[in-house]
Parts: sequence; structure tokens; C-alpha cells
Amino acid sequence: MTRLTNRRAALRTLAGAGAATLAAPHIAGAQANGTTWKIQTSWPGGAGLQIFKDWCASIQEKTGGELAFTPFGANDVVGDFQLFDAVKNGVLDAVNPFTIYAQGIIPAATFLTSIPLGLRQPSEFDTFYYGLGGIDIARELYAAQGMHFVGPVHHDANIIHSKVPIRSIDDFAGRKMRLPGGMVAEVFNAIGAETTVLPGSEIFPALEKGTIDVADYVGPAVNYALGFSQVTDYIVMGPPGFMSLYQPVDIMDITVGQAAWDALSPQMKQFIEMETHVYSDMHYAAIQKADQEAWGKFEADGTEVTRLSQDDVDLMTEVAVPIWFDYANRDPNAARVFKIQLDYMQSGSLGYVDPALTQGLELKL
Repeated sequence: MTRLTNRRAALRTLAGAGAATLAAPHIAGAQANGTTWKIQTSWPGGAGLQIFKDWCASIQEKTGGELAFTPFGANDVVGDFQLFDAVKNGVLDAVNPFTIYAQGIIPAATFLTSIPLGLRQPSEFDTFYYGLGGIDIARELYAAQGMHFVGPVHHDANIIHSKVPIRSIDDFAGRKMRLPGGMVAEVFNAIGAETTVLPGSEIFPALEKGTIDVADYVGPAVNYALGFSQVTDYIVMGPPGFMSLYQPVDIMDITVGQAAWDALSPQMKQFIEMETHVYSDMHYAAIQKADQEAWGKFEADGTEVTRLSQDDVDLMTEVAVPIWFDYANRDPNAARVFKIQLDYMQSGSLGYVDPALTQGLELKL
């Protein structure tokens, strides 16, 4: 098969993935240079890691060999909390982290992913990013840190696993609880939990040893594969249709080191942007499918699902709203991002936040 035939076959593959309409004509005219990126995800295993590896394996064919991704799982090259240093310093070319992990270097990143009782559906975050200007602010902030934020990647809501039954927010009081830190931890501290920050790869051993007795992580499929049903008896969720009060749309992303990004042609940059949309869609759908299978496995293992009530939603919203403003006012860019989301949440489209809850609270824009 000739190289031209190979390239045409690659472009047909790309078309089938949903990105060819814009990307393919440009990629076809680009010069192949055989660039290979090292890219690490935050997924330590399960469906998430396999979906990530499958996507990475598709890049070389889609670009006709012009770009390839070498995938690494969590901690394979660096620890989760060292991902951004690694990509800034060229140890990794790109990363697929949980966006919340960036809050240590970019305070506004707190609002680039779920906040407790905030935006509740993936489509709402897509509107925030691609309709209301969130992507432009994210790229501006990451560029100041020597990185390029390509785009968000959806996977799931986060859920809570517990060794003890939790049937209302009062039951969190005194519990040793793993959380990702930041605003999420502060909200649970406010309702009495004793929180600690751990990367995902350390949750199972901490539950097994009894260092913690409650832990949040991602969705059912990944958490089952990580063995959480072996070390907990309960899953805590919101009311029906509201899986998670505290991180209902936990977001990952694709972030690239600025040097690696700048080395790409404009056409290849466009391809990576479009391919990130493809990955987000396929990633989300595949994990939701795996979740449906995982629920039966949890049930077979004797795991009980408990649900918080609408009263708990209302009470936790009252706790969360002033904490939103506190975090937003710590950084002018955080306030910029949060203002977009707050206006959206209080609009006729959503109506999540009663204006009475924000009376007397101001943003330092």
C-alpha cells in the first residue's frame, strides 16, 4: 500500500470518529514529521485507563504517522500532583489530569471543574466552555504557566464510598474523609467531616487500613475496578437524578506543554482540538456504559446505595454559596470565571441558585 493510500485510509478513519470535516483537509496537506508525545493520565486503572490508552493508540493512524501518543497511567512517570511540573519542564509533552489538580498553581482552576452544588450536567459545562467564553479564559491562564489548555474531557460524576451508612449530611460529622482538597474539602469541613487530600492511587490502601472511613473518587465503573467494594459497604449519592452534590460533573482535560504545542503546525493544532472533543464524547459514553454494568456488581457484592434528600441539597447549598464567593474573591481570575457560572446558574435556563442566597455577597471583579 502506498503512502498516499495510507494517508487516505487514515483520513477515512478520522471521518468516522467525527472530526474529519474540519481536520482532515488540513492534515492531508501537512508534512509528516513523526513527532511522538509522552502523555500521562490521572487514571490509575479500570475503564478510564483503557479508554485513554485506546484513544492514544488511534492518533498515529488518524494523522498518517505525523503524530503519535505514548500513553502512561497514573504514577507511571510522575505522581498525580507533579503532572503540571512535568509538562512544563518537558518530562511529559501532554497530560490528561483531573482539572481540579491545577488549583495549586492556577487558583481559578477551582471553577474550571465542578464546584459543590454548581453546574450539574456535562452539557452545562460545554456551554460554559464553548458558549460563554470559559475556554478562552482557561487558555489565557494556562499560557501564563507555560502550558496550553486544549479542552475539557468529560467522564462522570464523583461518588462517595463509605464504611458506614450516611443517610443525611449530618452523618458526615466526625468522619475521616478523602477529598481532592480545596473548596470541596472546605464544604465538607463545614458540615463536620475530617478531610484529607490523597491522590486516587492511594485511596484503596487508606480505606483498607482504616486511615479513612469515607472517600470520594470518580464513578461506579472505575471505582469497582479499583476494588472499592472490597473495603466499603455503602455508596452515598444525591437524590434521584443528582448523583453527586459536591462534584456532579468532575472534569478532566488535555493540557500540553507550551513548547510541544508551539511546535505543531496550525493544522495539527486544529486536529488536536477537534480530537479532544471526540475523546471527551467517547470517554464519557464508554464510562457511562461501564457504569451500568458496575451497578450490578456492587449489588452482588452487597454494597448498599444510600441517597441524600432534597432537604440535604438545600442545606448544603446554603453552606456552599458563601464558600463559592470566598474562593472566587481570592483571585481576580477566579472571580471572572465564577461570575460566568453564577449568572448561568441564576438564569432562566437553570435557576439553581435562589437570588436570596447571594444577597450581601459581592465579587471582587
